[in-house]
Amino acid sequence: MSTSIAIDGPAGAGKSTIAKMLAEKLNYTYLDSGAMYRAVTYLVFDNNLDIKDNNKIIKLTKRTDIDIDYSNNEFKIFIDNKDISDQIRSEVVDKNVSTVAQIKGVRDELVKKQRKIANSKDIVMDGRDIGTRVLPNSDYKFYITATVKERAKRRYQDILDRGVTKKSLEEVKNEIVKRDKIDSNRKYSPLKKADDSIVVDTTMLSKKEVLQKLLSYIKGEQ
Repeated sequence: MSTSIAIDGPAGAGKSTIAKMLAEKLNYTYLDSGAMYRAVTYLVFDNNLDIKDNNKIIKLTKRTDIDIDYSNNEFKIFIDNKDISDQIRSEVVDKNVSTVAQIKGVRDELVKKQRKIANSKDIVMDGRDIGTRVLPNSDYKFYITATVKERAKRRYQDILDRGVTKKSLEEVKNEIVKRDKIDSNRKYSPLKKADDSIVVDTTMLSKKEVLQKLLSYIKGEQ
């Protein structure tokens, strides 16, 4: 029987980084659920669809094979066997993924795909509705958060690391505030903490300290 660990939290809180580290430590598969929504968003623009045409976007999601690979501590996502891991991090995807993620039909389809993957292997999955909807019966649930200021700083550093310097720190902060509002207020599967989630504020913690905190809960030391 497979074991599942759900990690939720807002943009820039560090949940993906910690989820990867945890998966590597436990020798589990890592699944970035947000990457799936990014993949659909990438497809929307790659197929020149209207971002507001929900029906066409849902049909596109249903007929597209989305798969993942996690090996050597590297997460990759594929659509119809094509590796689009780099393309889903583009600026146009950044700006529009929240819009696509609000579409109920898209969420329903991707939840099916996420559950199917989780049922077949030990997994650490991160996102915004993993503990509340995708894997409500997870063995462990964590809600990773940090202040808006800290999250903006981290996201800005990620952008710089990718060689993109068009945005200012203030613009990144404003985007995060907007993303929080959209994610928390969307009609279907909004971002929220599951009642039985363990909250971990990473603002003042290093990555290693956060990892140790999660491991201590999993090992029953807290």
